[in-house]
Amino acid sequence: MQWNLDQLSAFVAVCEHGSFSAAARDLHRAQSAVSQAVALLEEDLGVRLFERSGGRMPQLTEAGKALHEEARAVLQQCQRLQGRANGLQRGEEARLRLAQDEAMPYQPVLASLEALVHAFPLLEVQLASGAQGDVARKLVERRADLGLLFHHEQMPEALERQRLGTIEMVTVCGAGHPLARVPYADRRTLAQHRQLLMTPQDSHYSGGEQISPLVWRADSFYAMAELVMRDLGWAWLPRHVASYPTYQGHLLELRSDWTPPPLVVELVCRRDEALGPAARWLGDALARHLGSEG
Repeated sequence: MQWNLDQLSAFVAVCEHGSFSAAARDLHRAQSAVSQAVALLEEDLGVRLFERSGGRMPQLTEAGKALHEEARAVLQQCQRLQGRANGLQRGEEARLRLAQDEAMPYQPVLASLEALVHAFPLLEVQLASGAQGDVARKLVERRADLGLLFHHEQMPEALERQRLGTIEMVTVCGAGHPLARVPYADRRTLAQHRQLLMTPQDSHYSGGEQISPLVWRADSFYAMAELVMRDLGWAWLPRHVASYPTYQGHLLELRSDWTPPPLVVELVCRRDEALGPAARWLGDALARHLGSEG
C-alpha cells in the first residue's frame, strides 16, 4: 500500500467540490498539486477514479463512486484518532465507566449522558446497572470509575461519596391486596400484613425499618414491586418505581401515618484514584439533574 492521507484528502475534496480548482482553493494548494495527488492515488490503487475528457468537470467513474465513501470514512477515522490523542494529551479519559443502582431515576441519568456527548464527543462510555451492592462492588474491584447508588451505612472504606439529591418514598400494596380496601393504614394495620424489605438487614436503607413480624426481602426495588403487584405484601418504594408504566393499575399508594424519609442519592468513587475531567463533568451534571429531581 503506497497511497497516503494527502492523496485521499485531495480525492475527497474533488468529489465534494466538483472540480480540481475548487478542491485546490478549499485545501489552500495549487491545482496542479491536487491533480498530481489524485493521479498518484489512481496509480497506487490501480483504478481510474475520474473521467477527465474534453475539459468537462471531472466525473466519478464507477470505481470512484465505490471508493469515495470508503476514503471519506478513512479520513473521518483519522480525525477521530487525532481528536482522541489531543484529548489524552490534555488529560481527558479515553473511557468512562458508570455503574448505577438499577432503581435510579432514568431521566436525570439520560439527560446527563446526553449532555456528556456534546462536551466529550469522543469519550467511550460504559454504563452498567445492578441491584443493591453491585455498584459498590464494581468500584472496589476497579470495574467502574463512578457509581450512582442510594445511601446506606455499609460503605466500603476505599470509597468516598457525595450527596446529589433525594428520591421520595411511598407506601404501596397491590390492587387486590386486603390493604387496598383500607382508607387509612396506620402502623398497627400495616403490621398485620407481610412486609417486603430490601436486603441485607444491616444496610440501613431509608425504608428499612421492619414493622411487621412477617417479612420477605429482596435486593431490588423492581423485584419488590413485582412481588407487591402480585399481592404478596406491602412495601415502601421510590415513587418513580411505583409509577413505572408496567405497574399502573396494579400498585396502589396507601395513606399511612408514617412514610420513610426520602432515599438519598450519592455519587461514589474510589478514594485512591483521581477523577478525570469527563468524570468530574458528568458528576456535576448528575448533581444538577438529580438535585432538581429531588
